[in-house]
Amino acid sequence: MTTVTLDDRLGSAWKKPPLISNDFLRWGLFIGALVYVVLATASIDVNWSRVAEGLSRGWAFVTAFFNPDFVSRGSDIWDGIIESIIITITSTVVGIAISIPIGLGAARNIAPLPVYLVCRGIVALSRALNEIIVAILLVAIFGFGPLAGFLTLSFATIGFMSKLLAEDIEEMSKVQAEAIRATGSSWLQWINYGVQPQVMPRLIGLSMYRLDINFRESAVLGLVGAGGIGATLNTAFDRYEFDTAAAILLIIIVTVMALEYLSGIIRAKVQ
Repeated sequence: MTTVTLDDRLGSAWKKPPLISNDFLRWGLFIGALVYVVLATASIDVNWSRVAEGLSRGWAFVTAFFNPDFVSRGSDIWDGIIESIIITITSTVVGIAISIPIGLGAARNIAPLPVYLVCRGIVALSRALNEIIVAILLVAIFGFGPLAGFLTLSFATIGFMSKLLAEDIEEMSKVQAEAIRATGSSWLQWINYGVQPQVMPRLIGLSMYRLDINFRESAVLGLVGAGGIGATLNTAFDRYEFDTAAAILLIIIVTVMALEYLSGIIRAKVQ
């Protein structure tokens, strides 16, 4: 008598089919990709002696975090941090203030088509240009200093906040807005009582998020002369003062973490 095992009854285990069923084509693509990676890597002109020197400097930079220097250039660090904070706060406030009307105009469900197209064009222009490119242009126009950084971050904030605000307005519940409109309210009253309560928690959360983005960006913009702590950081790297650079980076990290913690508290309160 033949004995039938449980495995015989269940059959073979299911296996996920390959993405490309043809074995020849699958292996051909894999080998071709591997050859391409090898050739592309070989085409890169690498100065191995420069790499060796860079590795030693990189290790010196890593070890500097265990002994950061907050004192030697303490006044420059302090001035740079204060300048970055001022740039961050002012650009965020101005950017958000301008973003609100643009965001309202960029929401298709509440804005007429001509206003919608103009506001969407402004949003697209702001988002199309990287902050570094804008900063370089404004530094060339206004010269080195925090003004260029302030204008750059304000411009970037407008594109960021307007787009997300417009999307929130387009996704809001129509019931509350229509109820306010049915009372015979004016357009401003309709926005204030029908739209604003639905998007305000999200707007506050995004504002805090943009605040810490602008602080981090202010450090980057300083590298191209747009003010802030980035200029001091760039000088420290140029002089191979890794202990000072480590101190600056630690301050930036702690500040961003504090802003993130504060953002969480504020979002919890408004929601």
